[in-house]
Amino acid sequence: MNSMNHGKSIAAQTTVRCARAALTRLMEPADLPGLALIRALGPERALDFIAGKDASHAAVEQQVTAILNEAGTERWTGLAEALGRWRPRLADLAPERDLGTVKRLGGRLLVPEDADWPRGFDGLELQAPIALWCRGSKQSIPAQGKCIAVVGSRDSTSYGANVTAEIAGSLVQRGFTVVSGGAYGIDAQAHRGALGVAMAVPNELPTLAVMAGGVDRFYPSGNEELLRTIAEQALLVAEVPPGTNPTRYRFLQRNRLIAALCSVTVVVEARWRSGALNTAHHCEGLSRVVAAVPGSVYSANSAGCHRLLKEGSAVCVTDAADIAELAGAMGEHLAVEPQVQAALYDGLGTADLLLMDALPLRTATSVEKLCVVAGLSAATVLSGLGRLEALGLAERRGGGWLRRSQGLEGQASMTTPW
Repeated sequence: MNSMNHGKSIAAQTTVRCARAALTRLMEPADLPGLALIRALGPERALDFIAGKDASHAAVEQQVTAILNEAGTERWTGLAEALGRWRPRLADLAPERDLGTVKRLGGRLLVPEDADWPRGFDGLELQAPIALWCRGSKQSIPAQGKCIAVVGSRDSTSYGANVTAEIAGSLVQRGFTVVSGGAYGIDAQAHRGALGVAMAVPNELPTLAVMAGGVDRFYPSGNEELLRTIAEQALLVAEVPPGTNPTRYRFLQRNRLIAALCSVTVVVEARWRSGALNTAHHCEGLSRVVAAVPGSVYSANSAGCHRLLKEGSAVCVTDAADIAELAGAMGEHLAVEPQVQAALYDGLGTADLLLMDALPLRTATSVEKLCVVAGLSAATVLSGLGRLEALGLAERRGGGWLRRSQGLEGQASMTTPW
């Protein structure tokens, strides 16, 4: 009986995987009506509905509309328009072929139903990918706390290239996975820096490239050798199926995956308007940490980094030690059990909550850095530190401040004295 049930579950999972493979070819990344349809019906029935095998149009439209409204999306034009976008692609559907292609490349299709689906995607909510096509010698994606994105300008300077290679190599030596987009410039240097030390340092996954096209397309062509090496020694992933060409839209949507997979995103060089800033924007929406490397005030390639720092959107970092500290604090914050976290924060005001989140757990930091991370004025930070210290949630050490480790016991009944 158990073996029969196990056989049925494998068959069901195979069917779901095949349906999701097909849907990645029908729908563009972050197609909200499509993702709402999948949430409403499940992948198999959603595929049948698009193929015209399900006649309950009005009821389905009502469900999809409710999901989109709940997600706060703008007014949409209805299922008829969406079906008009998806149905012309039905003739090209061959999910078994796509699954066979990725298997021949030494990869697989990772789906939300898999136990090792990246939990970092949960923060994307409705915009989470339908599935993830993977190609590489390493098939497991580390937890969010172990992944750090390093992104920046495609026309990087020698300064940016050197800083990126040093940071990436040092992060891998510290046990982190360097995530980037496989593009020219900073992306390429991040991957090279990570691969450069991978042979000497045992690491679960030295680097991961998130592609805007299929994992069988090494784009840009000038990085073909690099991307082939990543496929052989690390991992390439994409939310579009094999054979798909990269487009400007897909590049922009790819950035949300980079942001979601990582606890910290580091912008090394970026112009005033840059794709790297788009990734930073996604990080803010996901409450992920953004860090920026300062450059010369005369360099247009660092104008975007300076903009992030000036606006308080990023923490200033100068080496891998700074970044590892940020990732360590973020990782430990993510590891706190929900009930413990709720107890710790019970009764705190908004400003103190922001300050509490900004406080590192291991290495004391300055008031100036806390102002940047928390986005608060110096006066607010100083008064907040006094309150948190009185509550036993913060402590002064060596001229700086850090969060005091607290267990659940004794915290649930904590109330503020003001």
